[in-house]
Amino acid sequence: MQGASALPASPIVPTHAFPKAARLTKTDEFSSVFALRPRRRSPHFVLYVRENGLPQARLGIVVGKKFAARAAERNLVKRLVRELFRQRQDQLAGRDVLLRLQAKFPRADFASRSAVRRTCLAELTGLMEVAARPLPPPPAPIPPKDSVAPAAAPPAAPPH
Repeated sequence: MQGASALPASPIVPTHAFPKAARLTKTDEFSSVFALRPRRRSPHFVLYVRENGLPQARLGIVVGKKFAARAAERNLVKRLVRELFRQRQDQLAGRDVLLRLQAKFPRADFASRSAVRRTCLAELTGLMEVAARPLPPPPAPIPPKDSVAPAAAPPAAPPH
């Protein structure tokens, strides 16, 4: 066909995309981040951050049914987290960021989805700003103890 534009050989990936390389996907990856102390807590979320030794940032999201029973609510939280992560990918380079929902949004306080959205957006924005801050230096390694016990002092001579 003449006049039809040819597609580029490789697709152009926007700088703020969310490719698979930018996700924590394996249980071991999640476990290694969960093993750390939380970096920050908010009323509904817990943030974990660690260096990953990679050029890009990776994101993990944990939103369980225990704290968000409705799928629409879980999906809303995950969409907001992914969007805020996309906007800050450059600032988060070289880190694994894991966000976990830790508390329910009670119906009495959050009657509408817009109320949940506003609260999530405010909390998650603050947590992403914390995640973008410089990480504290890793703790100094503990020197290994020698396997050979130090020589004991010779026993004292018994009194005569």
